[in-house]
Amino acid sequence: MTEAMSVAEPVAPTDAKEAEAASPVLWEEVQAEHFSMLRLAPLPTDRATGGRPLRFVEFGKAERHSKDFSLLRMNYQLPGQKTRKEQNHLDVWVDHSNRTVRVGPASGLQIEPWNRGLGRFMLAQGIHWAQKRWSEYKIEGTALANKDALNEDTRLRRDHFLKTQGFDVAYADAQHLKGSVKDAKVGNLNNTWNTDKIQIVEILDAAQMLQAAEQKILEQEVTIKKAEDKVSKYRRDDSGLRFTIACLVTFAVFQAGLLIWIATHR
Repeated sequence: MTEAMSVAEPVAPTDAKEAEAASPVLWEEVQAEHFSMLRLAPLPTDRATGGRPLRFVEFGKAERHSKDFSLLRMNYQLPGQKTRKEQNHLDVWVDHSNRTVRVGPASGLQIEPWNRGLGRFMLAQGIHWAQKRWSEYKIEGTALANKDALNEDTRLRRDHFLKTQGFDVAYADAQHLKGSVKDAKVGNLNNTWNTDKIQIVEILDAAQMLQAAEQKILEQEVTIKKAEDKVSKYRRDDSGLRFTIACLVTFAVFQAGLLIWIATHR
């Protein structure tokens, strides 16, 4: 459930296969139907992840409802970049009979590119969706993968991610290897994300951005054309000066030759 776990085994239940088997399969083939564009703000280079330039990604989601279950399915698409099926994908399952909410897949949330706020944004969207109707439901706790705790920086990133969204992280040992997330009431979780890192770009905003970019390109083309005209003028002036200098040199040489001829034939 943490964005930082794309470089380590993500959060997973104690028995992932058992959790997957318990998942409803009636909406297994559901694909994203509603889309929006996200702007990833340029950020300083990170020592662990490298450069973080300005990027745009497509965020898609779909939801389904029945008497027993509800589902919110979300994913990201990156232009010009291929990702694995299990990456950039998050499901929020609601079990109405048990009044519980579960976040999947069981293999964990794997985000690419990571350390850009995308994991927190996706989880915040899922929490907000669940809080609108089922704030009294309980979101199921889960064991945290031991591999994440082998690297202190990865563990701290994971725990910060979870605690920021309102989850309670606990450890059964002093080495911080046997961690878990406790059950939590959906209404008590935090549904916000870092808006300095990610902004939702609406259609009109995107159109304005494209219009502004096109206007900027036209202005740059005019500036370039003026610069090219100046360069051409300078080249013409330079050619004229060169021709004038050549004529003066030729005339000077002719005069010198003429003087020498006069001096030697007196």
